[in-house]
Amino acid sequence: MSAKSTRRSSRRTRPSRGRADLPRLRRMTERAIARTSPRELARLPPGFWATATVVAPAPKQAISLRVDRDVLAWFREAGPRYQSRMNAVLRTYMSRVKEEAIRYRVKRPKGE
Repeated sequence: MSAKSTRRSSRRTRPSRGRADLPRLRRMTERAIARTSPRELARLPPGFWATATVVAPAPKQAISLRVDRDVLAWFREAGPRYQSRMNAVLRTYMSRVKEEAIRYRVKRPKGE
């Protein structure tokens, strides 16, 4: 019987909880970063990041939500962080509805 240890290495190969491994990224070439980036980032137009601003993530609240099985499957098929994508879709919807409500109130004649 071998005396080989079955414990995993304490060194992590991936950052935990969505945190980037900045020292590792600084050592990587642009080509390597592009190769390992998510597909949706592959075809960003030139200058896309020129006006980017840092936005602190809003605190999340855990809830129980019932969604159709096919909707959940569709989000999960896209890979990890499907709940964050679902939140982004809901946020976009919320923003659009708010914009339309403001537009409706502004265009509405007084007295109606």
